Amino acid sequence: MNFSSTNLYARWRQTALGVPLVGETVGAPPPERLLQHVWQHQRLVRDRLHLVDGSPVQVLHPGFWNHEAGPDFRGAVVQFGNSPARTGDIEIDLAPAQWHAHGHDRNPSYRGVLLHVVWEPGRAGDPLPTLVLANQLDASLADLAGWFGGEGASAVAPSLAGQCCAPLRELAPERLVDLLNQAALVRLAGKAAQMTARARTGGWEQALWEGMFRALGYKQNVWPMLRLAELLPQLVPAGGVVAPALLQARLLGVGGLLPLELTRRKLEPDAELRRIWDQWWRERAQFAALALPRDVWRFHGLRPANHPQRRLALATHWIGDRNFVARLERWFAAATEGTGIGATSRTGTDPATSLLAALQVVHDDFWSWHWTFQSARMTKPQPLLGAARVTDLAMNVLLPWVWGRAVADADDARRDAVERLFLRWPAGEDNSVLRLARQRLLAGGARRFPRTAAAQQGLLQIVRDFCEHSNALCTGCRFPELVRQIEPEMPAA
Repeated sequence: MNFSSTNLYARWRQTALGVPLVGETVGAPPPERLLQHVWQHQRLVRDRLHLVDGSPVQVLHPGFWNHEAGPDFRGAVVQFGNSPARTGDIEIDLAPAQWHAHGHDRNPSYRGVLLHVVWEPGRAGDPLPTLVLANQLDASLADLAGWFGGEGASAVAPSLAGQCCAPLRELAPERLVDLLNQAALVRLAGKAAQMTARARTGGWEQALWEGMFRALGYKQNVWPMLRLAELLPQLVPAGGVVAPALLQARLLGVGGLLPLELTRRKLEPDAELRRIWDQWWRERAQFAALALPRDVWRFHGLRPANHPQRRLALATHWIGDRNFVARLERWFAAATEGTGIGATSRTGTDPATSLLAALQVVHDDFWSWHWTFQSARMTKPQPLLGAARVTDLAMNVLLPWVWGRAVADADDARRDAVERLFLRWPAGEDNSVLRLARQRLLAGGARRFPRTAAAQQGLLQIVRDFCEHSNALCTGCRFPELVRQIEPEMPAA
């Protein structure tokens, strides 16, 4: 959907950020920073990437963006062909020749680079495995530039009140709601566009699973979880049925998450681990080429409830349920009967509560009582999905997925229903990013901040589009000026 004619915030974004700029000059190379954002978010055809020599390559983890001197990304995990996965650095340039032109070949800081990512190919003889991005993006360069805001964002601004605080404070409450909602709809459309791009090659159901797995990975383990989702067509034959125990063994085994030794102290976890290994042992050789190295996972600072072993157990129940997608459709039909903020479905519950009921696993003999294979039995069972995760799944996966399908089918009624549900969804958990955003834009004015998830999403989008392109002094930021013009232009809520 093109928001520019109906969404004021989208027009601001287009004007202030020069979003169409990349697409206006045919043949011109994109900004290198845009390519860094593309790499960070892996907006690539990940299931069919190939190097300049034609050999396949899989990105198991894109690495961590390095904002200091040295390679662009540190600690990436890449698998070349059927060779074991390797950990190293990634350097991103516009052309292969820049490896020598920039002196990377003589700089010891670049000795750990295992993949040179470039925009377009150059002469033969690049000393490193080289990945060309120009023909391996999952969307057009102009679309990606629009989503990432032109050249992409810089570091998050320091926690100082911005120049937009005064004009935002002067807005009537309904105007502030309108502004945040329009920014949130831009964010919804961007997430939907990413899922639509994946659906073009893998289908809508595969796009859903990849989104769900990413969300279950949280910030620490997004990429290995996504990789497992990408492997689902090979782990679960099309139209076939895989017993839950076997599917769990495949996911944990291919993920490299099965402990190699028993605890020898906890009988129940040891018995469960033996049961899983009995399944995995028979198929280990068959799926060996797909296995992820254990060091691709991040466990530091991870809450026990978010451990990938437990999250994969939850996903196993979803995948093993042939009626899972149909159940989501029934939930959506019931939830969209409400119309206003705070409205409930025909069941009398808010959409977050009813979605939790649709996604919740009633009971798992082992995982309802254990956080991991090594943990002791809990005194009382714990749900495999908590209420706090439901809003994250809805706003980042399920509603963008349904919205994208509606747009692809030109189903305006369904698209509008998604937007109404999106805009009235109850607020999710607060976090440090949102707190910083409220301080930056609203000077901590929590009482004026709408209690909806859409308001949270809209605030994050504004920070991404404007604050992250400026500095602590708001140098060159057009957002304050645009807000001052809002009264005569924006319709009342």
